[in-house]
Amino acid sequence: MSDPSAEPRLTSLAHGGGCGCKLSSGVLDEILGKNGLGVAPPELLVDAATRDDAAVYRLTDEIALVATTDFFTPIVDDPFDFGRIAATNALSDVYAMGGRPILSLAIAGMPLGRLSSATMAAILEGGRTVAADAGAPVAGGHSIDSAEPIYGLVALGVVHPKRILTNAGARAGDVLILGKPLGVGVFSAALRKGVLSPEDAAVMLASTTLLNRPGLDLASVDGVHALTDVTGFGLLGHLSEVCRASGVSAEIDAAATPVFEGARRLAAEGVVTGASGRNWTSVEPWVEVGSTLESSMCALLTDPQTSGGLLVSCAPEAVDDALACFRRHGHRDAAVIGRIGAGAPRVTVR
Repeated sequence: MSDPSAEPRLTSLAHGGGCGCKLSSGVLDEILGKNGLGVAPPELLVDAATRDDAAVYRLTDEIALVATTDFFTPIVDDPFDFGRIAATNALSDVYAMGGRPILSLAIAGMPLGRLSSATMAAILEGGRTVAADAGAPVAGGHSIDSAEPIYGLVALGVVHPKRILTNAGARAGDVLILGKPLGVGVFSAALRKGVLSPEDAAVMLASTTLLNRPGLDLASVDGVHALTDVTGFGLLGHLSEVCRASGVSAEIDAAATPVFEGARRLAAEGVVTGASGRNWTSVEPWVEVGSTLESSMCALLTDPQTSGGLLVSCAPEAVDDALACFRRHGHRDAAVIGRIGAGAPRVTVR
């Protein structure tokens, strides 16, 4: 096939899209629980034990390697934009460890005979432009013929071993900051249903292609104790991982949590993803929700975010500096959404 105009929509070729097609955290826990990590060398500073965003391996006393991989099926129909979103999402895991991206490898699965070479090239080009902008050029990769379009990156970065930020360092008394509004999954569902407005589509694209560069700056802020990014498991899923990894509890102010207005409206109309329900089932044992919280807001709190925002746990005196890191990189919606407390791992939503 050589004519892109004769092709089906990218999103029609996949059963799910973006980070919404991830295995649920409950299923993942069951799988990983049956596959032990084995004996790790002392140089392996961060592994999969706490479900963190990336692995970290100490190379020298001054340099540690951050390694991650992320890929998914299309969340939008424009191939160039699909590539951009997937690359931004993959690189986010390096930033979420406080690292600086340095190198990428492409992962591509394409349904040959259904997509033109021009479309496939546009996907790769979208990813290449984002990776280059982040300073992590795509130096190679691997491709296969697959039933659904799949694209993503292996992303490598570096961080000082003493400046690694993980999801296991949150402390009682910390303040929680969320870097981007919620609602990308709702937007994705609306796109599939053909009810996403051009204005909301533009909002979704702007958010999902905004690199989480603040993570690199946050690694240098004294008082920042933990960091992760909010992606496929939704805010409650990833925050519950922080609580379990850190041995703390958390409280969220639903009214203070940023949500895209278009997504709020669509969710109230019943436009949500199946992944949101699966996420809720997985996280329910660790969550307590106030009786007055609307069901649409519950769905948004477990809405799978593709290339979502960073979630920061920091000392109260570090809040201004942390917010300044976000503002410096164009993350103008970053907001304080709650606090970390003592006690058994649990998230309370007020």
